[in-house]
Amino acid sequence: MTLMALGHTCRRIACLQPSATVILDAIAELDRVVACTRYCAELVSGVKSRARTILADSWTADTSEIVAVRPDLVIAAVPYQEKAVGEILKAGARFLGLAPKTLADIYTDIVTIAGAVGAPSRGEELIRNMQRRIDEVRERARGTARLKVFSEEWGKPIIASQPWVAELVEAAGGESVGIPGKQISIEEIMRADPQVIIAAWCGAGERVPLEKIIADRGWQKTSAAIAGRVFCLRDDFLNTPAPTLLHGLDALAFAIHPELFPRTKGIRQITAVPAIGAGKASH
Repeated sequence: MTLMALGHTCRRIACLQPSATVILDAIAELDRVVACTRYCAELVSGVKSRARTILADSWTADTSEIVAVRPDLVIAAVPYQEKAVGEILKAGARFLGLAPKTLADIYTDIVTIAGAVGAPSRGEELIRNMQRRIDEVRERARGTARLKVFSEEWGKPIIASQPWVAELVEAAGGESVGIPGKQISIEEIMRADPQVIIAAWCGAGERVPLEKIIADRGWQKTSAAIAGRVFCLRDDFLNTPAPTLLHGLDALAFAIHPELFPRTKGIRQITAVPAIGAGKASH
């Protein structure tokens, strides 16, 4: 927003945050990305032909690498190195640090990024499309039984998914277990007895070992395990605060209410619940 107030439209962007790359792609401004991380390139294939330089991520950022591509805007997200930020600012590049927690925060990030590249109307349209899709799912799930859902973004220690995931779970007809974004114990989840368990570990793709974590944590008697309703979701579907979340919403909707919503890509269901005593609970 400050960038627009200054009358400056950013033309050379270094993206250290995949969600920013996804947003720029969604508003048809990917050509402005001159450098990005490998995670950005994995999510947005089209950026590979445009961004000639692959950078380290926000936490391991190399200032000299960033300065070398002569960006007029660097977009990163917490956690990032404050020293690197200082050096970037000294070099004359503007810095946009993102730290979203809720869907409203994500919409603000979209507006800010769209404004920085002179495309505010496309940013607003993107937000409207996201809101419309979420509302459609919420309306379809209205009146259904609200199942208890535990979604985790990390397994050791166990950390519940972010607040925006809790909002999507609610829209899909569920009720989140645990405090979003906070660590939670094996025992607390057992006491809550979720009816659906979702694992979307950061950086794990679709490779979370569902059978192993149920056995190791002794969760065989949870309602979710008994019903075989334990799922792995592609981590970027829930952990990338961008339009990618709509894929996560579709997957959550299927996991929570398969009688209403079709199976979609990026979701895998447990194939067999291990026998009790098959694993060793880790605390």
